[in-house]
Amino acid sequence: MTEHLTLPGGTRLDYFVEGEGDALLVYHHGTPAAGPIPRDLIDAATDHGFVIAELVRPGYGQSTRQPGRSVADVVPLVEALADHLGHAQFVTMGWSGGGPHAIATAALLPQRCSGAMSLAGVAPYGEPDLDFLAGMGEDNIAEFGAALEGDSSLEAFLSGAAGAMRDVTADQVIDAMRSLLPAVDQAHLTGQEAEEMAAELRWSLAHGIWGWFDDDIAFTRPWGFDLGTITAPVQVWQGTEDLMVPFAHGQWLVQRLSSAEPRLVEGEGHLSLAARACQQGFADLRRLLDR
Repeated sequence: MTEHLTLPGGTRLDYFVEGEGDALLVYHHGTPAAGPIPRDLIDAATDHGFVIAELVRPGYGQSTRQPGRSVADVVPLVEALADHLGHAQFVTMGWSGGGPHAIATAALLPQRCSGAMSLAGVAPYGEPDLDFLAGMGEDNIAEFGAALEGDSSLEAFLSGAAGAMRDVTADQVIDAMRSLLPAVDQAHLTGQEAEEMAAELRWSLAHGIWGWFDDDIAFTRPWGFDLGTITAPVQVWQGTEDLMVPFAHGQWLVQRLSSAEPRLVEGEGHLSLAARACQQGFADLRRLLDR
């Protein structure tokens, strides 16, 4: 069930909170994959003594939209959510489009965020030594191409894509995302995993495309902080078979983050990586808080 808090000036911030523990893990959802927290994440969080709180970014759910927001703009919201939940110290994890937001949290809240985990997280656009689109599935190439063309092109693209996903069912979710799913992810996306993915897509798009839209624009512009200044440990998890966020993105982040802890995994995709990553990754995050 969604909860929310009201920030100064009347801004609304939605969030989900699950798990049992004495420590806080702030979860940054994917793009567009807001909604109920997946069971694998809840179980892994509880196993390591975390309450896991998903911050619903502006424009998703009923979180007040912030047109033109940067990746860095999520950080005051993280701080407000941690205050609201009563935690001075915490760790953070971001999956896919949430990855940059987790890294931003580590960069800009160094006194409060003890460490971060980027799970199949996207790297910055426009870097001379990273071909951002290389290795992406067809749908993502078209999506980011539209974002680079301008607001009207992106709005038209996402409106069409949302029509196919707004009411997607578990039985339909592979077909809806097929160009982005290597064989290992298609094998993973069955049963509970398919149900959860379909539910996240429906929830994310129930109030329109604008959270998704603003994420895409933010990814194609400067993130708003310097990766080289980060001192907190940042786990970088990436699978070699990923067609949503190609392996080269993880390799690039490992090279640019002086505090990177590489977790570059052969044979895993964007989705299949999660169960393995969360158990090991959350254990490592817990050790940062306990030391």
